Amino acid sequence: MPALRHAETVLPFSSAAPAWRWRAGLVATAACAAVLLSACGKSEAPAGAGAQRPPPEVGVITVQPGEVGLVTELPGRVEAYRIAQVRARVAGIVQKRLFREGSDVKAGELLYAIDPAPYQAALQSAEATLARSQANLLQATALAERYKPLVAVNAVSKQDYDNAAAAQKQAEADVAAGKAAVQTARINLGYASVTAPISGRIGRALVTEGALVGQGEATQLAVIQQIDPVYVNFTQSANEVMQLRNAMAAGQLQRVGNENAARVRIALDDGSEYALPGKLLFSDLTVDQATGQITLRAEVPNPKGDLLPGLYVRVRVEQAQLPNGITVPQQAVTRTQQGDTVTVVGPDGKLSQRKVKIGAARGNRWVVLDGLKAGEQVMVDGFQKVMMLPPGTPVKPVPWQPTAAGGPGAGAGAAPAAQPAPAKAASSASAPAAARP
Repeated sequence: MPALRHAETVLPFSSAAPAWRWRAGLVATAACAAVLLSACGKSEAPAGAGAQRPPPEVGVITVQPGEVGLVTELPGRVEAYRIAQVRARVAGIVQKRLFREGSDVKAGELLYAIDPAPYQAALQSAEATLARSQANLLQATALAERYKPLVAVNAVSKQDYDNAAAAQKQAEADVAAGKAAVQTARINLGYASVTAPISGRIGRALVTEGALVGQGEATQLAVIQQIDPVYVNFTQSANEVMQLRNAMAAGQLQRVGNENAARVRIALDDGSEYALPGKLLFSDLTVDQATGQITLRAEVPNPKGDLLPGLYVRVRVEQAQLPNGITVPQQAVTRTQQGDTVTVVGPDGKLSQRKVKIGAARGNRWVVLDGLKAGEQVMVDGFQKVMMLPPGTPVKPVPWQPTAAGGPGAGAGAAPAAQPAPAKAASSASAPAAARP
């Protein structure tokens, strides 16, 4: 029994010994794994630190001076080339309207029919009066011719002959007056048929059938406007005109095509540009005393009738040309209250800010008057890539194309997708290390 109690007391110690050794083995294994992992991290750190990312690509343009047209954008209004008010020239009741409102009409086309009955009667009366005058003329002429030989032989008195000759002249005058009356009656009868005075587009009808028109005044019936071509009236500051002329006189600017007429483009209210160009007709000789503006007029073809009278437009006038001018895309210029700047890529690939003097806009480009030289590279695309880079970090300039497909913008946009590649490699290198323990 004592021996049995001794064995029972020993058994707990003998069964606890293997558990202690097992825990100690686990601790040792964990420590070895930690050492191995730290060794792997140290060995891979130099490799990761030594790998450098390629410089980011940015889209640039190379400055190339050339002949640049100076375009001035001014507000203007479209005006019809011709405007004709169709009015009733005789009094009467409108019987028919023979046109469709808003349609194109030709000169001489019948528009309205006014009751012609009174004018037909007046014409017949005038013709009857003319016939009577012509009959009186025949009688007076015969009498005068009969008295002429008799007065030579004193068969009739000279007084009678003079009276016959005077009657003949009076009859001739009556015939002439009768012919004029017939012509007037025929004209009035023609006015009963109202025709289009010009070719163009007619507006809405201002009177309807059954209306009495022309009673005491020439009633307006409709309006016809010729809108192909059209006029565009606009104004420009007198100071700008004088500066432009002085620059041309000094040789700083050249006339467009060595001609006085400047080319004109029309920008519509939605920002789109009208397809057909126009030409500048004239500039007014006087300056408006109230506004200091000079009125100008351009003629623009309008075969489809897209430009309607009264339409507000922006007129882009190329009044002169700048020799050796420089233009850059508008997105390349940063405009602030402190001035206009562009980003120039140097030969070493480093970026620098450059102040420039901006002139007028030419399409989607700015005319640079000062600050750039031929051959310099101006950054146009890739600004978001270089925002997070340290100052002085070089970049890789690539030619910029306006189109997104196939241009440097596409290549530059693909660059960020390629940047995570080193991280992917690092994760794949650490995977065996994790699997090693």
